[in-house]
Amino acid sequence: MSKRNLALIGATIVSIIYGVTFTIAKDVMPFYIDAYGFILLRVGGSGILFWLIWLLLPKEKIALVDFPRIIAAAFFGVAFNMLTFFKGLSLTSPISAAVIMVTTPMIVLVLSALIIKERMLKRRVFGIVLGLVGTAFLILYGKSIGSATHAGLGNFLVFLNAVSYGFYLIIVKKLMDKYNAFSFVRWIYLFGFLMVLPFGWSQFEAVNWSTVPAIISWKIGFVVAFSTFLTYLLNLLSMKELKPTTVAVFIYLQPLFATVFAIGLGKDELNWVKISAAILIFSGVYLVTQKKEA
Repeated sequence: MSKRNLALIGATIVSIIYGVTFTIAKDVMPFYIDAYGFILLRVGGSGILFWLIWLLLPKEKIALVDFPRIIAAAFFGVAFNMLTFFKGLSLTSPISAAVIMVTTPMIVLVLSALIIKERMLKRRVFGIVLGLVGTAFLILYGKSIGSATHAGLGNFLVFLNAVSYGFYLIIVKKLMDKYNAFSFVRWIYLFGFLMVLPFGWSQFEAVNWSTVPAIISWKIGFVVAFSTFLTYLLNLLSMKELKPTTVAVFIYLQPLFATVFAIGLGKDELNWVKISAAILIFSGVYLVTQKKEA
């Protein structure tokens, strides 16, 4: 199997894990731990895992000149990205947030064209728009926008999160072209941890761990080990072979997989709207992930 196909499989696995995570994380927050405290736990736990694995691997020296880029990746890909999303989500409705999040591939496409001069191929633009329509249709159909305390500010923060993630995908691409992922991702998470520490420490400290059930502890472990550590690593490895726009389009699969799991658990039902949305999403992803430049 080619490295490109492995990268596409890795990006798909990331979407599947995120699809499961929406349900799992909701069981943890905010009853057992508040959002910023959970972010601190995720970043700190994943950072420890990255440093431990780095100890077992061949060492690669990071040039001092690349540390500003690593710090920028930590800011846009970990700290600002997570903090704005969770804060925005607390102010707006989940459906509104989900619709805004799927604009990320469009944002990445524009940023890639402006910053790294990636060609805006008609096929790729059409694929991204197709996936966007399918995803918005899937999220919005049959549901109200829902109640929100400060929807305007919340939606703006979620949009900032989407832009932030777009910048991260472009920033980290040059690091992937130069180094092994494990050589610099440990630094991204160390700097990211220091950035989220002032926001999350008080909430983390407030957790009464003696009252946390074992099943919730396992769910927290899943979010740290799989939803954060593994997904971040797989995304980086995918970036080695794929363009930022290709990696970003896999965001469309997350609500689709979330719906599939909900149907599997008997919490949702299959209908023609969901089937049509799935066809649009998969068609869009197919067009974007084709290697032939047309």
